[in-house]
Amino acid sequence: MKLRIRGDSIRLRLSQGEVAALAEGGIVEESIGFGPDVALSYAIAFGGTTLSATLSGPRVEVSVPADVARAWAASDAVGLEGAQDIGQGRTLRILVEKDFACLTTRPHEDDADAFPNPKTSC
Repeated sequence: MKLRIRGDSIRLRLSQGEVAALAEGGIVEESIGFGPDVALSYAIAFGGTTLSATLSGPRVEVSVPADVARAWAASDAVGLEGAQDIGQGRTLRILVEKDFACLTTRPHEDDADAFPNPKTSC
């Protein structure tokens, strides 16, 4: 699962296996280490009635209703999108997308489980 944070937006990109795991088990988790005892974890899990996100300590969790996640997993739809009021006139944009294989080879990236890219060239 890939995590991208930019401004007031968060995007998760899931591989084919991760989309299937979410639909079957209700959660997919990852973490990145910053030292021996320091890590940021991020997850997508069944929960709530709308797409939403929370930050609790060093953990970011995106919640998606189970029926919405299962329908998305079984469809050709690329992504899910939501917006969450975070106060002071700001909105957090939340995107969850199927991760497509890159059209050009990138060192140190494994696209073996990515969804086939619908484009044939850049």
